[in-house]
Amino acid sequence: MSAAAPTARTGPRALWTRAPWGPILAALVMAVATISILLLHHRQAPSIGGPFDLIEATSGREVSDRDFRGKWLLVFFGYTHCPDICPTTLGAIAEAMSELGPLAQRVQPLFITIDPERDTPQILVDYISVFDSRITALTGSSAQMEAAAKAYRISYAKRVVGDDYYMDHTSVTDVMRPDGSYSSTFLSTDGASEMAARLRKLMKND
Repeated sequence: MSAAAPTARTGPRALWTRAPWGPILAALVMAVATISILLLHHRQAPSIGGPFDLIEATSGREVSDRDFRGKWLLVFFGYTHCPDICPTTLGAIAEAMSELGPLAQRVQPLFITIDPERDTPQILVDYISVFDSRITALTGSSAQMEAAAKAYRISYAKRVVGDDYYMDHTSVTDVMRPDGSYSSTFLSTDGASEMAARLRKLMKND
C-alpha cells in the first residue's frame, strides 16, 4: 500500500511546528539565567585592597596607598605583642627579601598594626628593625585602622586574658601589583623560599 501524500497537516510545515521547541527554549532560558547569575556573582565578589590613609612609623608622615604605587606590595596586618604568627610571618618576609636579591628593590613589605593602642610609632620602629629595615610599619587612628583592615578583608578582635589582652586576627599576607590591584595571597604557613619563588614568577610575568 503506497504512503499517503503529504497534506496541509502532514507536510513539512506541520512537521516543523510539531518539533519539541518547548524543551529546547526552556533549556536556552535556563542557560542564559545561569550565565547571568555567574556574571552577577563575579561582579559582586568582594575585592581585596583599596585606598587607605595611615601614618608611617619611622617618619611620622601621613601616607596613602598611592604613595606605594610602582612596587609590588606585601601587606600584612599584625601587632608587636603577637606571640607567634606575626614574628614568624615577618621573619619569612625578611628572609624572602634576602633571597630575592636585586629583585627585592621592586618589592615593598608593609606591616600594618591592628593594635595602635599599644603599638606606638617608636615601638613599631624598634620591632621592625629586628626583622628587616626594608619593611615599612604603618599605624593610625582606630578609624583609619578599621578602614584599612576592611579594605583588605582583615578581621581582628581584642581578646582579654587576665590583666593582658591579645588580638585575634586574619593572618595572611596580600600581594598587590604595582598598579595597586590585588594579585595573590600568602598564607602564614608559606615559607620564605616559597614566597620568593612566587614573587619571582609574578614579577617575571608582569
